[in-house]
Amino acid sequence: MTDFLLGILGSLAASAILLVLGLLRGARPVWWLVSACSRYTGTGLGRVYRHQSSAEQDLGRDLRRARWVKVLAGRGNVLTREVFSPLWSAGPPPQSVQILLPDPGPREDSWLDRRSQEVSRFDPGFTRDLLRSQVRTNIDYLARVTRTRDGIELRTFNLPNNCRVIATDRAAYLTFYSASAHGRNSPCLYARAPGILYTAALRQFDATWTHATPALPAPAPRRN
Repeated sequence: MTDFLLGILGSLAASAILLVLGLLRGARPVWWLVSACSRYTGTGLGRVYRHQSSAEQDLGRDLRRARWVKVLAGRGNVLTREVFSPLWSAGPPPQSVQILLPDPGPREDSWLDRRSQEVSRFDPGFTRDLLRSQVRTNIDYLARVTRTRDGIELRTFNLPNNCRVIATDRAAYLTFYSASAHGRNSPCLYARAPGILYTAALRQFDATWTHATPALPAPAPRRN
């Protein structure tokens, strides 16, 4: 009888564990637990996306209602995709959009070249010239955008290229680049304002901005 009861209890325990694991595989239960823990710790961490690309729908929603936007990117391809189109198309723009991209110019101490070498270890089609050309293309795209939109500033930097930050007055999306994967395949953290992670993201952006070089003319005064 004891063995029988133990068997039943063991089956019930196993079923309960499987049920919990099944629930945790869904995004919303995980986000709820992460958010509850972040309130207790003060980190502000609200969500964890398994891949950076999975965050774009939520990112687009935050961009549409942002008062200001700050972007620190490794190459800037996201700036030309649909998620950023609300900032470049018709409609009231944010008060300011500050963008940081790596300096694509040739130099002996280029951090962009270091990232190229890193990525080429797992992606043989990824060359130094390819990454440079992609960054230049995105800079050209932004140069065209600024002809029709006010309040956009772009600077280039030559510093460690290890993360992506997209921040608004409400939240920040942080991706830490891996040495063995493209940024799009790396996890993305969603940090609410205020919070430790949100503050750290802004500090990272502001420190890089201070040491960056203007890549476009100063933004025109906002039209009334």
